[in-house]
Amino acid sequence: MSVFHDLKLGEHPKGRTALTADWVLGHAEGGHCLIPKGEIVFEAGRILHVGQRFEGEVARRIHLGPALISPGLIDLDALSDLDTTVLSIDNNPGWAKGRVWPRSYVERGPYEMYSPDELAFQKRYAFAQLLLNGITTAAPIASLFYRAWGETTAEFTTAAEAAGEMGLRVYLSPAYRAGGMVLDAPGQITPLFDETRGMAGLDDAVAFISAHQGRHNGLINGLLAPDRVETCTAPLLKRTMDAARDLGCRVRLHMAQGAMEVQTVHALHGTTAPEWLASEGLLNDRILAPHATNATETDLNHYAHHGVSVIHCPLVSARGGSILRSFGGLRARGINIAMGTDTAPADMLLNLLTGLMTARIADPQAPHQQSADFWDAATLGGARALGRNDIGCLKPNALADIAIFRLDDAVMTPAIDPITTLIAGGSGKVTQATFVGGRLSMCEGRVAGIDLLTAQTRAQGQFDGLLAKYPERSWQHPPVAELFTPSYPIRQEAAL
Repeated sequence: MSVFHDLKLGEHPKGRTALTADWVLGHAEGGHCLIPKGEIVFEAGRILHVGQRFEGEVARRIHLGPALISPGLIDLDALSDLDTTVLSIDNNPGWAKGRVWPRSYVERGPYEMYSPDELAFQKRYAFAQLLLNGITTAAPIASLFYRAWGETTAEFTTAAEAAGEMGLRVYLSPAYRAGGMVLDAPGQITPLFDETRGMAGLDDAVAFISAHQGRHNGLINGLLAPDRVETCTAPLLKRTMDAARDLGCRVRLHMAQGAMEVQTVHALHGTTAPEWLASEGLLNDRILAPHATNATETDLNHYAHHGVSVIHCPLVSARGGSILRSFGGLRARGINIAMGTDTAPADMLLNLLTGLMTARIADPQAPHQQSADFWDAATLGGARALGRNDIGCLKPNALADIAIFRLDDAVMTPAIDPITTLIAGGSGKVTQATFVGGRLSMCEGRVAGIDLLTAQTRAQGQFDGLLAKYPERSWQHPPVAELFTPSYPIRQEAAL
């Protein structure tokens, strides 16, 4: 029988709930601390007690044994679609493999390659993956490659409903842009702008946030998401920053992340993206900047001076051949670092392991590159980036956003310090349960509001349907078999 038999998936338990485990990651004197044989008690969505045994009355006491009770993980670049970047792992260059629209596709007219129902499903499926991996707060990110232009209010209304039903804390609004990249010849990429369309997208995002902020008992929160810096104009970003100030929300803006962006921004503005924004007076502490793998020393100085938070996504970066230079170096400058998964799998523990390894490769002598520093980034760093002190830590009166990680998995034996063990183990599959605001959102592989077995089959079928459309928006429109070749030759003879 499950230790959670007294709790119902997707619901807030009545009365006080006590969770005990071999380890609790508590909070004291401004940082995390490990409590052996610890206990946490919560009620009505908030934490009442963290420490040794609680002497007051509880409705239930759940003994978890060899496990870590941790603050829920915070993912500020969280995959919310069926990831297409997996197609680029072994299929390059990106411009030849459908990662940039060819002029012929643009002239025919880009269209939505997913139906509204498919868009709604993929967000629900992605949200389930986050909860399965101990992520309790997420800022969704999706590709615009297969969109007509930007994201829509309608799809994000359904996304907000999914987050409320499933029990995931989200920061979101429809992504918008004033331009897109167009392929005119092999390797020749040109930005194409439509600022009016970008302004309309911003208006839609502002309206969405105004309508949905605080819904579902505070699970739904606003975040402005201009797509990427090279697809934005200065007037659009100026209005974005003004809107963020008026709404009291953050702005996530991808920049200093790749060669195409660096080259495009330099051609447009004669400098790097952070330098350009600084010259326009647009850098500020509301900005969350994913990646920073291509940031110069000057760029990082601007980030530090203006309080920009970097969202570190080490798995997707390393898979593409780039790394942050370096995690410890940014921390030493005083730059706040949060974490993002960005790609499939939505496994934050795997990202922390990748981040630890690449940080030590990039700068072996840098400080702040211990396992605990990465766990801080996935909890306290994310909370700090969002301007919150009631998530990312377990302390009295904080929200009961909790992730429980098993420590008795065979692949993690022998176990040592629980944080080091979990990062070295490198897999979110040891996540046993996820509570968000005290509600049991995920328990032992089951997620509220979705049948994962059925959903997995649908997700694969939906992805295969998208894959079949790739030739339409790829250079010279080759068949799928030429775009994405198998790892090894496929042989179908009865015998070799």
